[in-house]
Amino acid sequence: MRILIAPDKFAGTLTAVEAAAAIEEGWRRRDPEAEVLVAPMADGGPGFIDVLSAVVDGTLLSVTVRGPLGDETPATILLAGETAYVETAQACGLHLVEPKDRRPEEATTYGVGQLVAAAVDAGAKRIILGLGGSATTDAGAGLLAALGATSESGHLDGGAAGLAGLTAVDLQPARDRVAGVEFVAASDVENPMLGLRGAANIFGSQKGITDERKPAVDGYLTHFAELADRKTADQKGAGAAGGLGYALLLLGAERVSGIDLVAELTGLKEKAAKVDLVLSGEGAFDFQSRDGKVIAGVAKVANDAMRPCVVLAGKVLIGSREMRTMGVESAYALVDVVGEEQAFADPHGSLATVAERVARTWAR
Repeated sequence: MRILIAPDKFAGTLTAVEAAAAIEEGWRRRDPEAEVLVAPMADGGPGFIDVLSAVVDGTLLSVTVRGPLGDETPATILLAGETAYVETAQACGLHLVEPKDRRPEEATTYGVGQLVAAAVDAGAKRIILGLGGSATTDAGAGLLAALGATSESGHLDGGAAGLAGLTAVDLQPARDRVAGVEFVAASDVENPMLGLRGAANIFGSQKGITDERKPAVDGYLTHFAELADRKTADQKGAGAAGGLGYALLLLGAERVSGIDLVAELTGLKEKAAKVDLVLSGEGAFDFQSRDGKVIAGVAKVANDAMRPCVVLAGKVLIGSREMRTMGVESAYALVDVVGEEQAFADPHGSLATVAERVARTWAR
């Protein structure tokens, strides 16, 4: 039996690399002679550098940057020739802030700008940024400030609330700082930055913005866009990572699918063509998994190769009809097999147990 293991992270419990190892361990208990190919995946959010560093021939540059609420935080840039890979969540990620400490209207992307500056100083002429999992909704103003953008009144590095008092914005110093550098924004989000489908209204709740405050935050972003470039705010992907996509578009970035980029770099298509079965997984297999997420991307590659795709997840919150629409043959939930308490207490062992069960059904 030849299988390909290509999971996303199990948020809060396992990285994609750890999840792949657990799945392989469990499968081999039932099918020790299996030929296993492993390709941990990411869609641009947390885990982006972890996954790419295993397949991209480059070096890791460690830097310290400002976190979403101003605390110093370590981050890593992957340098491969004149190309740099940046995981924006390392500087502005929601995982960097304890739930009780979240101040979503103050969270800034300033640290992402520091990562970009460090990459440029290291000689990068092309910077590929993975977007996702942010604690911020500041339209990327913090990033622009770190690169030299200035304003009259207000604070570009003060989160969404800091945008309220702006009277003018000058982006030219930031553009000069990165002149000659090509930007690629890798994201699973196509939303614009403003309005009912924008950054605040669609993604604000998960960052701690209450329904009552969403109109105000959307107003801050609108005010900033009117000073910077209103038209760009309507482009696809401008709303990614709380508007960080907007700031990158202002710098001339090309937007690409995060999962498609990672799939290409990891050789997922070629690997899928060599196996009998493709296994993927994530923490919660739900309706959000359909739109540009890892499982949707892996399932498409598997289907294009005419290989079945099976999902292992912490929880399965989607029906069989929707699964098959995505190209997923079947899905197995850790909580159904070992219980929720055990799934969180021992995620590696629990995932291995489920993988062993999957192998009972699918191994030849």
